[in-house]
Amino acid sequence: MNALRNKVQLIGHLGAKVELKTLESGKIVGSVNIATNESYKNQKGERVTETTWHRLVIWGKNAELLEKYTDKGSEVAVEGKISNRDYSDKDGVKRYITEVVVNNFLFLGEKTEKVSEADLPF
Repeated sequence: MNALRNKVQLIGHLGAKVELKTLESGKIVGSVNIATNESYKNQKGERVTETTWHRLVIWGKNAELLEKYTDKGSEVAVEGKISNRDYSDKDGVKRYITEVVVNNFLFLGEKTEKVSEADLPF
């Protein structure tokens, strides 16, 4: 049952190219937004689609693979956990952010190039 705690799975389209940063420790971290869509019929019977944006954080080899083989609009499935943090902006105002820390992902759709087996982490 522990594997079900704080677990999120999303399928959506990337809003931009994955942005990579190398930290002072040498670790690589990537970040990008993903859009998920939900469709339903309203009270008038009209189809309504709502888009929700989620911030993804990806570490290490996974970040490098996503950056290399995806682009804005690429469809991916991600699995990870919800993380909340706060920071102070340039004006000293405390801001709060919710992110999905990605553990696993799958390339979906037609916009993704073929992944080389040499790039796979396993």
